[in-house]
Order: sequence, then C-alpha cells, then structure tokens
Amino acid sequence: MDLALNLAEATIGQTSPNPSVGAVVVKNGELLGVGTHLKAGEAHAEVHAIAQAGEKAKGADVYVTLEPCAHYGKTPPCAELLVKSEVKKVYIACLDPNPKVAGKGVAILKNAGIGVEIGIQEQRALRINQHFFHYLEKKRPFITLKAATTLDGKTATVSGDSKWITSEEAREDVHKERHKHDAILVGRQTVEKDNPSLTTRLPQGGKSPIRIILDSHLSLKGNLHIFESNAPTWMVCSNQVDKAEFTKKYPHIKVIQLPSEKIELTDLMEILAEEKVQSLYVEGGATIHQAFLKSGLYDECHWYIAPKLLGGQDAQSVIGGASPLAMKEAQQLEFIEIQQIGPDLKLIANPKEES
Repeated sequence: MDLALNLAEATIGQTSPNPSVGAVVVKNGELLGVGTHLKAGEAHAEVHAIAQAGEKAKGADVYVTLEPCAHYGKTPPCAELLVKSEVKKVYIACLDPNPKVAGKGVAILKNAGIGVEIGIQEQRALRINQHFFHYLEKKRPFITLKAATTLDGKTATVSGDSKWITSEEAREDVHKERHKHDAILVGRQTVEKDNPSLTTRLPQGGKSPIRIILDSHLSLKGNLHIFESNAPTWMVCSNQVDKAEFTKKYPHIKVIQLPSEKIELTDLMEILAEEKVQSLYVEGGATIHQAFLKSGLYDECHWYIAPKLLGGQDAQSVIGGASPLAMKEAQQLEFIEIQQIGPDLKLIANPKEES
C-alpha cells in the first residue's frame, strides 16, 4: 500500500477534477503490475496495473488507494475489470465519497466473491485527495492560505520590501504547492506592488494554476505579468464596472462579474465551484488574508517562517484589519505538519473543530 500511495502522491495536481490514485498487483510475493491515474479522461490506476500483470492477475492481490470506480464515465468501471481479471483480494486504503461510487465498487467485488479489506493507511490516503473529498462534501473549493514571514511574524519592512523573506528552497516548495492546486488567488494590490507571474516554475516544469485576481473596478493595466497568456487568468470584479472595454482589450482573460457592489467571497466560491475549481491557493496580502479569515473561508494554512527578525511595530503583518480585544476570540488552529525546508520552517495548520 505504501507503494500505491507513493504512486498516487506523485500525481497530485495533475488529475483534477479526478482524484489521484495508485494501484499495485502482487502474487506470491512477486510484484506483477503497478499503475497510477495520470490525467482526467485517461486510464485509471487499476487499468495500468492489471495490464502490466496480464494473465498473472488471476488469483493475485490488488492494493489500491481509493475504492475502485463502479460507473461508466470516460472509462469503464475498474471494479468490473478486477472481477473480470479474477483477482483474489482487493485491499483499499479509503472509500470514495463520490455518489457514483460510495460503496458500490466494494459491493461489486464482494458480490463476485472477491475478498475486500478497507482502511490500510487510510489517513494518508484521505490527505492525498483532501481537495477532491472536500469539494464533493462542501460544494466549494478547498482553500489554502499561504504566507511567508519572519520569525516575528512580519511579511515586509515598513517600505514594503519583501524580497526575499524565505530561502530558494522554501520558494521552490511554494511552486510545488501551486502545481497541486487548481487555482491561485491574489488581490489587485499584490499585483500592482509585486507584479507576480503566479505561475509554477519548477526544474521539471509543472502545471500552472488558474490565476484569479480580485480587482473590483478592473483598474489593473500596463505591462503586468498577469496579462501574459502563459497561464489561464480570471479577473473578478463588482457590478460597478462596465467590463466590455476590458474584455475587448484582453480577450484571453475571463472576467467574472459578481452581482454586488463589492466582491463577496461567498459568491465567488459558489462560482468557482460551478467552474469545477476544487482547490484554491490564496497568496494575497494582509487585506485578502483578513477577508478570508473573517469569512471563515479557509481550510488549511501554510506558513513559511524564516529565521529572521525585523522588529518594529510599523513592519507589515500577515493579516490586516483590527484584532480582537480578547485572546479567547482568536481563531483556533491545530498543527498537522511541521517540516524544515532549507533554513526555514513550513507549518501546516487546520482550523480546529469545535468539540
């Protein structure tokens, strides 16, 4: 199962809107076939693994990270393929919450007399596809807030200088996270100040997410990287602007006009869900982070902390707006992962569920 999960992890970000899945076929201690789902519309992990095993798959054990599908989509049901291949037993890391599957794959296997065991490395399997599962359950994107700070929580000096807080190793890790998400979001001020490309730039390439820019009045203009056509770009504006002129000037950019006088994040998340955006990486500044925090629209925080101290009350902080008067009003999180990347720390935390 570890091998199957490794295969699934290698494809996080490139299979959306499908989940990442790995499969392994074994018999008498011999590895007969391995497979992973590479891209939506292409063969599933079980198909690749069974194809490698061939006739030897009969009587073999199959380890798969997600319940085999039970419906006809762009590919036939994998559960039926396993039955046809006459495998002996299927070990499944976690069940598929997709209503089209949701236990139906297991039922097909059991009805055919194939042994089934569920739950091996379940937590790791659930994390691999947390964006997919969240989207199915909540009907909105999984939202990750990202920030890079000094040890004393500063994101820039009083002059606005922020290059670079963290190391090259940490910045490369950010590009890996971009690759894993369907879309990346920033506000107008970040674009004006930093002129970011918001693309994925890894040594091996990588998938660039949809660039989503919050610009209420479509006021951004000039020689900015976001206007380049090297990644899909969506501009989000209010109902207080005539988008026709902007669309005429930038026909390659999609404009999402919200029905309100200001950008409401809840409305935007509904539209992104309709557009099948399963995951959103928020790299905005203090104002954007404060808006997401205030609305409660976030599912994970990725904080990169550099071993530097700026000091001073006038240096810029991660989250803007007014702070609460009492500590008990703070939003409670829980750390789920802490790792060192180069000289920096990466902290991953989730909102703490109320008991």
